[in-house]
Amino acid sequence: MTLRAPSHIYLDHAATTPLDPAVFEAMRPYLWSRPGNPSSVHAAGRRAREAVDTAREQVASVLGCKPGELVFTSGGTESDNLAVIGLAEAEAGRGRHVVTTAIEHHAVLFAARALQARGFEVTELPVDQDGRVDPGDLVAALRTDTVLVSIGLANNEVGTIQDLSSLAQLAREAGACVHTDAVQAAGQLDINVDQLGVDLLSLSAHKLYGPKGVGALFVREGVRVERRAFGGAQERDRRAGTENVPGIVGLGEAVKRAECDRERRSAHMHSLSSALIERVTAQCPQTRVTGDPQRRLSAFASFAFPDIDAESLLIRLDLEGVAVSTGAACSSGSLEPSHVIQALGLPERFRQGSLRCTVGRSTTSDEIARAGDAIVRHVRALRDVAAPPAGVA
Repeated sequence: MTLRAPSHIYLDHAATTPLDPAVFEAMRPYLWSRPGNPSSVHAAGRRAREAVDTAREQVASVLGCKPGELVFTSGGTESDNLAVIGLAEAEAGRGRHVVTTAIEHHAVLFAARALQARGFEVTELPVDQDGRVDPGDLVAALRTDTVLVSIGLANNEVGTIQDLSSLAQLAREAGACVHTDAVQAAGQLDINVDQLGVDLLSLSAHKLYGPKGVGALFVREGVRVERRAFGGAQERDRRAGTENVPGIVGLGEAVKRAECDRERRSAHMHSLSSALIERVTAQCPQTRVTGDPQRRLSAFASFAFPDIDAESLLIRLDLEGVAVSTGAACSSGSLEPSHVIQALGLPERFRQGSLRCTVGRSTTSDEIARAGDAIVRHVRALRDVAAPPAGVA
């Protein structure tokens, strides 16, 4: 007898999205039949340069910026690093204070902490139980020597959306530049840089049904960033290295397609994530939904379950064909709550049991029903295992 493999339900789109076939088709010629280096002056090089320029215009159109204000990178991490460290070092003569938040992606947090070893001061703002920054805390943190404020548009773990335009206005009135990590928000929110009021913005293609290994950084005209890579004068002398032509083409196409269909897809994902939240919380009444209940990315359904180990839950779900992620990281063989979960101030018994489910454009209502039932079933089973025997205190 042959056992049938369980059907696969993918609810980890915040980690990465599948490559859109239409994006792959746009990339295909530059992976195979058009090998030119965009820095070369011959015909093949000019074709490659034209492809890069077209992608730059596609991304700039969505961001509402000039094509020359974009730097193509290897992904969100490099974009965040270049923004945080690059700007701080460029402005070190004016001030050596940076402000960020306790729930930023590690690409921002670790970059900011690396600056501390170079003599910078870093303030990490707290957040409330929903993951939102209090404008009063930002005002209190701003100083005359603050050169950069970096606040993510939407959190990568619980999906909370910040009131970024208001926060950015406060920072810029104090003379600081503003960076936002929009890696998770792109494709679900309006990321027009003037509407947001930011000076730098980071993107990554693989969160948008594009390829892995390519991203972009918006740098407002007049804002300086010190280069992090040395070699050629690519990307207006801001990021050395031969451009990843097929990846950049994929990024441009992915950003364009995501924006064209953004509102319809966001509504679809919101209905699915809401249905999952309702299904799980109705059958596991002690469950806490993490993140802001109203201002959250449409794809996100994130939970904290009391008295269970999220890693065990993830393994059980994976064996059943349901792909999700936890809000914990393995460190030295022990599971530790993520910095985001800790910053939310959840009671101790909830901190090990955080689970992030993120739907995508191809997720179905049937998959949500089956995944929700599986989550409930395994949460109950893990609680039964953890509960002491009857009569035992």
